Parts: sequence; C-alpha cells; structure tokens
Amino acid sequence: MKLCSFVVPCYNEEEAIPFYYEEMQKYITKLEGLEFEFVFIDDGSKDKTLEVIQGLRKKDDRVHYVSFSRNFGKEAGLYAGLQKAKGDYVVTMDVDLQDPPFMLEEMYSYIKSGEYDCVATRRVSRKGEPPIRSFFARKFYKIINKMSDADIVDGARDYRFMSRKMVDAILSMKEYNRFSKGIFGWVGFKTKWLEFENVERVAGETKWSFFKLFLYAIDGIVAFSTVPLVFAAVTGLAFCIVAFIMVVVIVARALMFGDRVAGWPSLACIIVFTSGIQMLGIGTIGIYLDKTYMETKDRPIYITRLEE
Repeated sequence: MKLCSFVVPCYNEEEAIPFYYEEMQKYITKLEGLEFEFVFIDDGSKDKTLEVIQGLRKKDDRVHYVSFSRNFGKEAGLYAGLQKAKGDYVVTMDVDLQDPPFMLEEMYSYIKSGEYDCVATRRVSRKGEPPIRSFFARKFYKIINKMSDADIVDGARDYRFMSRKMVDAILSMKEYNRFSKGIFGWVGFKTKWLEFENVERVAGETKWSFFKLFLYAIDGIVAFSTVPLVFAAVTGLAFCIVAFIMVVVIVARALMFGDRVAGWPSLACIIVFTSGIQMLGIGTIGIYLDKTYMETKDRPIYITRLEE
C-alpha cells in the first residue's frame, strides 16, 4: 500500500489540534488503498501545542512531530514537514480546519488517476474576513501575477495533495527566504484546482495580522519578481528627463524675460517629492539586498529541538 503523509504546521494551536485529529479520522478511511502518517510541526509554540501532539503520539504511532527551537514561521514549518514526510503522496493543510477534510476524497481521486501531480485548492469567497483585508489580498494576487512568472492563483491555499515527484522538486529549492505559494507555482507540474467557500476556524485565533500579511506579500513579490527594481530605475530615468526639460525651460525663460525669483513653495514641494522617490528607490534596493544578504549567510531554515 502507498503511504500518504499529512503535513500540519502548528503555532499555539493546542485547542485546534484535537478537533483536527478527530475530524481527520472520519475522512481518511474513505481514501482506499492508502496508509497514513501525520507530521505535526510545532513552530516554537508558547502554549501546550507540543504536549497535545505528544499525547496523540502516545496513542497513535502514525503521529510524528518536529518541534522547533523557536518560532521560525509557517514557511519553515512547511519545509520541515515536507522533509520529514515519507509518503508517496503528501498533503499540506492547516490545523484549524479552514482547509476542509471532506475535500480529501475528491483530491485523491484526481491524484491517483495519474493525470495530475498536484491537486490544489482556492477559496472563492472571503466571508468572515475584514473587508479591507480581503481587498488588499485580491490586489496582491493581481499585482504579483503581473510581476512574476510564477502561477499564483487568487485565493490559493497551502492545502494541496501532491505526488512525491512534486514534493522532491519543492525540497530541491533550499532558499532561506521562502514563499510557498510562489514555489508551488514555479516548480510547475500539472495541477488540478478545486474551489470551496471560506470556512471559519474551529478553535483559537488567527496568527496573521494585517501587518504580517503585508510583510508576507512583500516577501512574495521580492522572491519572485525584479519588477520593483525596474520600476525604481525607470522612475529615476523619468525624473532625470523631467529635470533636464525644466532646466531648459528655466534658462529659456531667464533669457527672454529676465530671472525673477518666484515659486519657492512649489519648488520645495518638488524637492520633497523627488527626495521621496529617491528614498523609495533606495528602500527597494535595500529590501533586495537584505534578502541577498540573508541567503549568503547560508543559515538553516529551521533548528529542531525535539523530533519523533
């Protein structure tokens, strides 16, 4: 029989884990011809997440876990889980049940046919989310798809049913600054997309604030596009051209009408505006330099404290 691994990153999810485990037992029995293992990643949780996982391990030897020395983030958790997973198939999903287990049977039917290497999911609604968060999320997907060559679908989740071939391809990308949604799209492979309505968390609270999502979006754009650098360069060139034209106009006016001292408020505004554009360009370059700097350090993506 083939083995299917469920990779489940967890950060302060002591309340959600028991619900997840019990709910999964109802649906994995419908996946005929498979054996299973659960790979929980304790991402440096500050609550009793690890103790709950260890409790599951004592009663079910299919449960395995990796516990980080500190919080390294969900991207590191996904990577560690994929490394730990031994399955012929690997499923990545959240523990809060916002990735509905009832979809597993349909996902498996596509993957076992051999026609697809991956079955991915996307939300078609964002019911329950703050409107401003939903607005910026949709804008992010539009922007990054125009900027990069990675196929990142609007509303895409990390809930995926993947073949071992695709998992190995993902693991071959050992970059420190990881953006899984982009990596999934960049490695390619034939993917079937399934849609579902947004599902509320079964327990606990989301760990993603608006600011964290904003930084995550910047990471994604920087990881899979150099368009911001091109934008900074083009903007600089445009301002140089405008400045040259303004110099010609000022000299011509002085020769024809005399040099009158006027327009200092507008001049001050122009100086402030152009200075802001310069700082934007320098900041953009700085972000890319920061990512390059972290890559050259060759630090481990995560550090394990306990593993079983």
